[in-house]
Amino acid sequence: MLAVMIRLNSDFYTHDALWVARNLLGKTIVQINNEGCELHYRITETEAYLGEEDEACHANKGRTPRTEVMYAEGGKVYVYLIYGMYWMFNVVTGSFNHPEAVLIRGIDNIIGSGKVGRELKINKSFYGEDLLDSSRIWIEDTPTTEKFDAFPRVGVDYAGDNWKLKQWRFVSRS
Repeated sequence: MLAVMIRLNSDFYTHDALWVARNLLGKTIVQINNEGCELHYRITETEAYLGEEDEACHANKGRTPRTEVMYAEGGKVYVYLIYGMYWMFNVVTGSFNHPEAVLIRGIDNIIGSGKVGRELKINKSFYGEDLLDSSRIWIEDTPTTEKFDAFPRVGVDYAGDNWKLKQWRFVSRS
């Protein structure tokens, strides 16, 4: 018998980014593509960004048009473009007016946040998408708990040793 998967609810997303990053491992991103097909991707790697005090977090410089969605209650999508070609897919977490997010760095056998965005065909139109009721992308729970390893975040040397060395990147062992 197949397990029935349930869309994650607001209670899940309103935890802090560290909790959500660890607990997203093994969950399933569900996406409806342009042809109307339902695609499923298991989350295998995440990275946490913990608000204005986190010097590696985009919200570290305060509220801007780019980071506005990060100030929403958890459960929204935050996307941004890097190198003019890769859209990064992030899940907003935490409570209203406390900007936190989790970057999805790996799905199935796809490793690297740019590759994840490309596989999911993420673009600017996903900015602010509500994972709680979206008809094109959401995340479903899974019945298993993932074992994982923690590592320093990638590409945040600008944040200084205190922030770049935090082991806030989580990689599933299975």
